[in-house]
Amino acid sequence: MLVTTNAIVLSKLKYKDNDLIVTCYTQELGIVGFLLKGVLKSKKSGNKVAYFQLLSQLQLIINYAENRSLQIVKESKPIHVYSSLHTHILKSSIVMFLAEVLYSALREEEQNETLYSYLETALLWLDEQSDFSNFHLLFLLNLTKYLGFYPDTSTIDFPYFNLADGMFDLKEYGKSSVSGDNLKLLKELLGMSFDDLSSVKITGKQRQSFLNMLLQYYELHLESFRKPKSLEILNQVFS
Repeated sequence: MLVTTNAIVLSKLKYKDNDLIVTCYTQELGIVGFLLKGVLKSKKSGNKVAYFQLLSQLQLIINYAENRSLQIVKESKPIHVYSSLHTHILKSSIVMFLAEVLYSALREEEQNETLYSYLETALLWLDEQSDFSNFHLLFLLNLTKYLGFYPDTSTIDFPYFNLADGMFDLKEYGKSSVSGDNLKLLKELLGMSFDDLSSVKITGKQRQSFLNMLLQYYELHLESFRKPKSLEILNQVFS
């Protein structure tokens, strides 16, 4: 059957000489893998390679078969043409990193309108900004709302945060306990909007430390999650 859906590109992989395997998070079907046959060779193809850059937002018409592991894209077109995400070197580093995180974190994710809306809105916000060095921190923290492990703020005044249970505690519990600068920044970011991020002033070292803490949080709560290979590049860019 034919399905029309909006989609965000999470990964792409060259297959054979002229094909691409692309994974997208779609508005209607959740995670879907596609085989784009001949897309690297055919100039006339409606599925132009340039459309399928990481985190691009597209409208796809899919020839969908439930028992097929890789679906067929009949037509594709961009919904939003980014002005800077793929051309600004710092933003493109964030894009590569976040695409890898989303690919790992959303492996089993089904259709979720609110999650899709969050991704769509956040990426458009990033595309328009000139001050964005802490964007990925708030993006990952907010993403936990949709993945089911957003921090419980009912005891936010307590002096420790336990990564293992997602709660603020009175006592320290070994390596899963967060305190110091990371705890302070966590409390500051909770409930903050992207528009307020410019008020957050931290060093490159603090940014790296907090990001490592967030990735540990993901690893503790998502069985399939692996620390992104692009983390080193991101840290170098924002050091």
